[in-house]
Amino acid sequence: MSKHLYQHLETLWRYMQLDHQLQPADVIITMGSNDTRVAEHASNLYLQGLAPLIVFSGQHGRLTRGVFDTPEAERFAEVAIDAGVPQESILLEKRAQNSGENVRFSYELLSEHGIAPKRVILVHKPYKERRAYATFMKQWPTAVDSLQVTSCTNDFFEYLTEDMTLDLVIEQLLGDYERIVNYPDKGFQISQPIPEEVAQAYQALIKIFGNDAAA
Repeated sequence: MSKHLYQHLETLWRYMQLDHQLQPADVIITMGSNDTRVAEHASNLYLQGLAPLIVFSGQHGRLTRGVFDTPEAERFAEVAIDAGVPQESILLEKRAQNSGENVRFSYELLSEHGIAPKRVILVHKPYKERRAYATFMKQWPTAVDSLQVTSCTNDFFEYLTEDMTLDLVIEQLLGDYERIVNYPDKGFQISQPIPEEVAQAYQALIKIFGNDAAA
């Protein structure tokens, strides 16, 4: 990988993360995906005492349909229970098929249980932190005192695995950046400031990988 390519990837990767310093919260909401390390990270936060309850949200998305034999929420809950999280500290939201539904349906589930959290920790993949934040701030029906977003790792190359390949992660990274740009006008997310160097990094990566990478 060339130095310039790495710099562009690093610029966009860092932009998509928020580097929140976590404080105790009322609930951990975990957005479903194809990466069970998201569930592992949420479980570690619970076991550290950062919140008394975890919501796992997700049915099947594009990357888990036909891959997971159960809804993402159930798969993630299995990971959490194996890690030592008590089953009574877990709520499952098994309908959501996109980020907006993760947020709205988690709110509905908590409301059904008489829970109105004011401090929320939101857990997702590293390159989805900013989009998760923007989606929550638009889609959560009530005000919260604090929203903290976190993920399992900060480093681009540490994140890559046999399943989360370089090509797949770049595709997802570019696609999520495009949603940061386009989704506010669709009413899906709040708008986010985009520094010039981030926009330039995206344009450089699109020239290298093509528009199909972000489809």
